[in-house]
Amino acid sequence: MATDANQPTVPQVTMTLSAIAATAATPRPSGETLAEQSARIILGINQQLADISLATEGTWVLSWLGVSPGNANMAYLARNTDGSNSFAVVIRGTVGSVTDLLEDLDVGTVVPFNLVGMPSSVSVSKGAMKAFTQVVTMSTAGVTLAQALNTALSQAEPNPTVYVTGHSLGGCIATMVAPYLQTLTWPKGKPNFELHTFAAPTAGGADFAAYVDSLDWQANERHFNINDMVPQAWNNLEVTKQWYLTPGPAADDDVKAVISALVALPGPNVYVQPGKDDPLNDSYDPVDPNLVKASLQDFMGQVAFQHANSTYLGLLGAPDVQSGPVVTVVTPVGTTGAPVEIVGSGFGEGVMVDFGTVPISKEYVLRDDVIVVWAPEGVGVVDIRATNNLGTSPAVPRGQFSYGGPAAVVATGISPDTGRAGDQVQINGVNFASDCQVYFGDNLAELVDYAPEQLLVNAPKPTIGVGKSATVNVTVLSNGYSSPATPADEFTYLEWHRP
Repeated sequence: MATDANQPTVPQVTMTLSAIAATAATPRPSGETLAEQSARIILGINQQLADISLATEGTWVLSWLGVSPGNANMAYLARNTDGSNSFAVVIRGTVGSVTDLLEDLDVGTVVPFNLVGMPSSVSVSKGAMKAFTQVVTMSTAGVTLAQALNTALSQAEPNPTVYVTGHSLGGCIATMVAPYLQTLTWPKGKPNFELHTFAAPTAGGADFAAYVDSLDWQANERHFNINDMVPQAWNNLEVTKQWYLTPGPAADDDVKAVISALVALPGPNVYVQPGKDDPLNDSYDPVDPNLVKASLQDFMGQVAFQHANSTYLGLLGAPDVQSGPVVTVVTPVGTTGAPVEIVGSGFGEGVMVDFGTVPISKEYVLRDDVIVVWAPEGVGVVDIRATNNLGTSPAVPRGQFSYGGPAAVVATGISPDTGRAGDQVQINGVNFASDCQVYFGDNLAELVDYAPEQLLVNAPKPTIGVGKSATVNVTVLSNGYSSPATPADEFTYLEWHRP
């Protein structure tokens, strides 16, 4: 890879390759085989690698891709065509929530990490070992990752560079895959290995970290956002109870209870991070300003933001990768065969639409950021989601379709979002019926004025006690629905006093 001052840095390139690994990570809601999803992932990764606006500059090409059974793990091999004689082994990170990631690593049990040529066995978590085993044994057309890399290096010029990289769980597993690759025999001699991890939780103990660091690396770097909870696992999670600084969200009792549960997961096992530390910032920046209230919802939302691929690319000064489709609002009510308008972004030709787990026919009208489809057979309330080669749109409150009605109730915002008992609060939303009731936490508010998209209420007295927060969700009950809780409907009581 070129090292000219005007060229992207190695961390910018490897983080971009790691972010691309998340392409089409989740199956289509209506279901698809692993082969169908793999084909979609390949198309999406090729689309992103060809993007000259990214730090990868359109010079990398996909050589091999493998997906483990159940889509639990994915890795790919890429080759740089810019004449730098470089290759990249890229391992996908978690596709679930942050807490799911940390719990799935099964750090309460350690097992030996035995590689050929190791002076002695070292210990890693059982969960990390399971993921590592899946990555190095999964094959495509009978070809494993190591075999694909062997073939690629046999056709390369001497003295190639191999980057091993990943974000989140991908970075954790990269710290195991990279040493494994160093133990193998290569056709033209051992290549120059570089290990670059981003936002990675640690895989093993002090003996594991010492072993990784003792190997012959061209570079061995651990890149992390200092405000990301995940790379604090599993040796420094306790510190996150003191997060986040102004403007928040400060950890409340609920947050601290969750963190305490996570801190206890390793039991007697002591974990240590390998690699040279590379903090990407030195202050609480960037921050998602929409997630700053002292609640578990906002705290975990801020954690997800700080952990996101896009945040890491931003901290590195690299362009963000292409995003998948997004659904923002749909026609909320209809019957089988009725036209439904879907408004969003990132659709493009070939987009597929699902009503819950039911796919629509291929007949639809696409114009810019709007899709018009005809509702398939169904009952109840379903999420409408769009899928293309880059991924699947997340389920959103205003993306719900109700067969036969009534339409789902959604609160989209409140004003003001702080105050005292008795203060008037305006609630904006959709599909409010005249029977609506409004709750602040578990307390019923007095309804002052009603309109189908706007309510005015007097804030009720809060419930103060152990386990109760000054920040509560405002919930609207109407037509048999309760509005889903989101950061947009949080209200914080001022002058809060615990008993």
